[in-house]
Amino acid sequence: MRPDPGDYAPYYETYVKLIEGDDILKILNEQGKRTQDILNSFSEHRGNFRYADGKWTVKELVGHLLDSERVFAYRALCIARGEKKSLPGFEQNDYVMEGNFNRRELFDLNYEFRLLRESNLLLFRSFTPEMMQRKGFANETTVSVLALIFIIAGHEKHHMNVLREKYM
Repeated sequence: MRPDPGDYAPYYETYVKLIEGDDILKILNEQGKRTQDILNSFSEHRGNFRYADGKWTVKELVGHLLDSERVFAYRALCIARGEKKSLPGFEQNDYVMEGNFNRRELFDLNYEFRLLRESNLLLFRSFTPEMMQRKGFANETTVSVLALIFIIAGHEKHHMNVLREKYM
């Protein structure tokens, strides 16, 4: 099952359309393994590489993936549990700047990504079909739980494409 275009803000169409197929939990599982292979191919020294001034380093990109997946998964949890309040947005550049990712080991960031994905998959597998269809309000727009999970996958795929094209 895929989310309908009305289940998320038009901005996220870029991410949702990157995902082929309907079994999003299987997709996330397989994608996580591929992402780990890519991230583990970078040496610690290469973790501080940025392809242009003002662009994130490899470590910062991984940190951004961590932050974003946490935010989207939190939104999915809240909406799946019936939260009626509006959930806040987040400013990705501020989060990356405050994350101090360049002071961390790339290995640790990669390991954290693996654990986060495994944890989120366990959470998402616990959602009933009804929960997956629930809609809530996040970042000033209506979004469904299913759409948030697709956005996680599409966002990751987008950044892995950038990593392969610009950093490798």
